[in-house]
Amino acid sequence: MTVLDAPTTDRYPTRIADRPALIQRGEPTVWGGTDAPGPLSRDELTAHDRDGFVTVPELLTPGEVASYAAELDRLAADPGIRADERTIVEKSSQQVRSIFEVHRISEAVAALVADERVAGRARQILGSDVYVHQSRINYKPGFGGGGFYWHSDFETWHAEDGMPVPRAVSISIALTENYPHNGCLMIMPGSHRTFVACVGETPADHYKESLREQEIGTPDPDSLTTLADRHGIAMLTGPAGSATLFDSNCMHGSASNITPYSRSNIFVVFNSVENGLTEPYAAPSPRPSYIATREIAPITG
Repeated sequence: MTVLDAPTTDRYPTRIADRPALIQRGEPTVWGGTDAPGPLSRDELTAHDRDGFVTVPELLTPGEVASYAAELDRLAADPGIRADERTIVEKSSQQVRSIFEVHRISEAVAALVADERVAGRARQILGSDVYVHQSRINYKPGFGGGGFYWHSDFETWHAEDGMPVPRAVSISIALTENYPHNGCLMIMPGSHRTFVACVGETPADHYKESLREQEIGTPDPDSLTTLADRHGIAMLTGPAGSATLFDSNCMHGSASNITPYSRSNIFVVFNSVENGLTEPYAAPSPRPSYIATREIAPITG
């Protein structure tokens, strides 16, 4: 399947002006409507539409959590995988931070991605068939796991990957307990309805630094303060096996982990097959396919 033609106008211009801007979102959040059939209830779809995210308390069984946790340990300890360009290490501790395109590296993760509990929820929210835009494991080890500064994923995917509109959803599946103090995910509920246009041109090969610590494409303090004052900040905690689905334009981030308790998760981004990537809107060239695939291959169970 080929990528879509670029839209004639860019509704979400970013990294091209010398001042930030707040742009009202024009597209829906739950594309299939809150009565769309699937694993999520009507109340859950309504919450996702309102807040930009919805939590699933027990997506995985305890046995599955143990199995996937062992798989994460295996991948992190594999010298070949550590040397692979798809593996990102922490700037300070040199511990593994993320492994990208993990559904193509691990058969176990590939099976989870295609599981109806996961892909089915994405289809229900996006109102179409879906494909994997990006997959990765995020390791946030104790005493060394770096944070992720406030950002909207869609801003980066639009600017650097050419994603036309925010018709993508991410799912973060916890394999360890998420506490308020070990770098849990934070989201500003309702922020998905406002696009924050950022300043600063995108350097060539920006991804090589941004995957470890992002600076270009992060919102300015005034815009963040406006959104935080308007929406507040939710700290998403929960046990291993729980999951959070959140809209691609949610303003979110996480603090560094200075506790002894690691926080790791499997992270999958599903994009609608009707929202395939075009040329980047604000970058010299597309990022590598292991970060943003340009092949639209619908997920089948």
